[in-house]
Order: sequence, then C-alpha cells, then structure tokens
Amino acid sequence: MTTIIDVITRDIRFPTSLMLDGSDAMNPDPDYSAAYLIIRTDAADGLEGHAFVFTIGRGNDVQVVAIEALREHLVGRDVEALLGDMGAASRLLMTDSQLRWLGPEKGVMHMAIGAAVNALWDLRAKRAGEPLWLHLSRLSPEEIVSLVDFRYLSDAITPDKAIDILRAALPGREERTRALLANGYPAYTTSPGWLGYSDEKLERLCREAVADGFPQIKLKVGADLDDDRRRMAVARRTVGPDYPIAIDANQRWDVASAIEWVQALAEFDPAWIEEPTSPDDVLGHAAIARGVAPIRVATGEHAQNRVLFKQFLQAGAMQVMQIDAARVGGVNENIANLLLAAKFGTPVCPHAGGVGLCEAVQHLSMFDFVAVSGTMEGRMIEYVDHLHEHFATPVVIERGRYVAPTAPGAGTEMLPASIEQYTWRGHHAETLA
Repeated sequence: MTTIIDVITRDIRFPTSLMLDGSDAMNPDPDYSAAYLIIRTDAADGLEGHAFVFTIGRGNDVQVVAIEALREHLVGRDVEALLGDMGAASRLLMTDSQLRWLGPEKGVMHMAIGAAVNALWDLRAKRAGEPLWLHLSRLSPEEIVSLVDFRYLSDAITPDKAIDILRAALPGREERTRALLANGYPAYTTSPGWLGYSDEKLERLCREAVADGFPQIKLKVGADLDDDRRRMAVARRTVGPDYPIAIDANQRWDVASAIEWVQALAEFDPAWIEEPTSPDDVLGHAAIARGVAPIRVATGEHAQNRVLFKQFLQAGAMQVMQIDAARVGGVNENIANLLLAAKFGTPVCPHAGGVGLCEAVQHLSMFDFVAVSGTMEGRMIEYVDHLHEHFATPVVIERGRYVAPTAPGAGTEMLPASIEQYTWRGHHAETLA
C-alpha cells in the first residue's frame, strides 16, 4: 500500500506591488502570493501532488495555517484509495464537522480544501502520465458525475441531467481533443489594463496585445470616472472600433453606482462589466444586468461555492461565468460549476489574473471543451504575462491562444528554486527581475 507521508506548506509571496502589476480599484498594491502545499507519498516513483491557494499578500499566512489543518486527514491515507475515488476524497475533506463549521463551504477553510483536492488531482494525473485536462476528458459521464456533490443543486441540475449533458458531448470528443492539441484555446489579456499603469504604457500594451493575436483585452475601472473615460478612450483609439474591450470594477460599486458608471462608459462599447458589486450579491448583479443591458455582466472569481453559481444563473445575474481554480473546493466543485453553465447555456471565461492561475485553470476550460460544453464559442481564458517562469510547466501562448499542455499533471507545480527564493520571511528579500 502506498501512503501519504507528508503535507508540506509554504507561504510564498512575490513583490508585484513594486511595479503595480495586478493593481485595481479595490486592490491598489497587491503582492501576488500562494499558500502552497506539496503532498508526498512513499511511492518509489517519487511523484508529488502540488497545488496552492492564490492570495495577494497579507493573510497568506492564515491561508497556510488552514491548509495545515488538513494534515491529519491526509497523512497516513492509502493513496490508491484516495485517487481511485476522488468524489469520496473530496467529501472526506468537506465533511469534517468541526472544520465545516468555519464555513460551511466558504472562506479560507474551503479554499484550503480546494487546494488539497487540486494537489490530489495533480498527483493522479502525473501517475496516469497525462495532463489533467486530458485525464478528466477521458472519464465516462458516470465517472464525472460521481465527482460532483449535487447537494443544494437539485433544483437546478440533477445527476441524471448532468449525465445527459455529458453523454451529448461524447460524440466528437476525440475530434475536439485533436483540434485542441492543434489549435489551442482562445485567450484574452488583462496585461494592458492594470489601474496603476500610465496612459503611455496602456497604449503600448494595447498595441502589443492586438499584434500578438489576442481577441480581447480587459481594463480595470472604478476608481475615478474621468480617469476611466480617458483610459477607455486611449484603449479604444488604439485598438479600433470593433475590437472587444472588457472592463472590471473588482467589486467597487453598489448597485445604483454600477449602473450609472457603466452607462457613462457605454459609448466605448464594453464587451462586459466584471464584478460590478459585492460578489455575494446575486440580486444586485441581476439588477445591474437589467440596468446596463446589452452590456453583459461577468462574475464568479470570488464566488465561494457551487450554490452561489447556481443562484447567479437562476436569477439571470451573470451572462459570463468566471470560475477560479483556487477559490472553490477544487476541481470537483468546478466541474459542478461547468455543468451548471452548460445547463443554463452560459459561456465560461475563467479568471486567471494571479500567480499560477493561468497554469491551473486552462485544464478546466479544455476539459469543458472536450467533455462538457463541446464548444469554444464565446469562451476565452484570461491571461496575464507575469510569474509563469516560476512553474515547472508554464503556460504557452501562441497567436493569442493557450497551447494545450501535454506534460503530466495539473500545471500547479512551482520550481524548487522559486519556492525557496520567495518563501516569506517577514520581508521581501529580493525584488522581481
């Protein structure tokens, strides 16, 4: 029997605030960070499971402690039993009655569980010798449904309906896999749009994004309306009248302010408004969606669980679903979210603005294309151009598209040198190159 012998955690922080990378109306000085874990076993192959929770600096230590609280549930466990039934493995972590009280199924404990689940999937995909997206895509509809906790979802989707969705996508799986390997998956870039950038840098990065083949850019908004109008004018002038520009308020407004602000930017034809208000306010998002139509509302990167995604869809409060690989309870719960999106016919454009999120979430979108929705229509994965060099299998972008990864695993393993260099010791020892 192979067993888990250790769960290693690290508090890793990158000083991105020095260059204002990641800056927005609510988070002016983010230091992109990872509460990181490694699951080690006594297997002779030496394979490990790696994952993380993304944060933006202070509080990353709290998230690390939450991950460490799961140690007793993992160390000593039979690896084959865990990896052989990942639905049961997820439920094992989710149903600790005392830890559950800290949520339930939300907050730092839920994200810690998501990281542990993701690390197990990383290990399972590595042992299978497959990238996670392909490994998931080869599961049967029944196997996929067995991964999902349908509790609280049955008024929107049942296991039988989920199996119907997955069976409908069975024809063409192999063809879509070949297409994905040949052509990749569409990306859009947020790199030009950080709020702290000068107009000159914004203009230059907009030109570069178009030249690099990205089909859309995104700009942060919400701090000052006059500044937003000026920056949107710069971007629109640079990219032309028909090129999509999404905008992101990062939860800045209340409902009335959101409607008024977006209407004031409507002349620049935003592709969507992202996170206009509190990420928990389903009815507020629904009111905003009605008030700014036909501009779409995109949200979900801070949605705490599948129940909130269900309610957003039921209320018509999101026209674009933005899942996050490190926010909910891991791969299993994000499969539930993908199934909900397929049931409601809502496109999924994942959040990836953070360290390692591009590497992680590409697998979910590619699995969705091959085995769930069967389409890329209206779908893109966010891309930002920093910190990829710290990962063992960094994302590759060609002509504005994610190249489908072929390395075994979930893409979440950081390089040992980067882990050592950026482990937090109470200060940033070095600046970014």
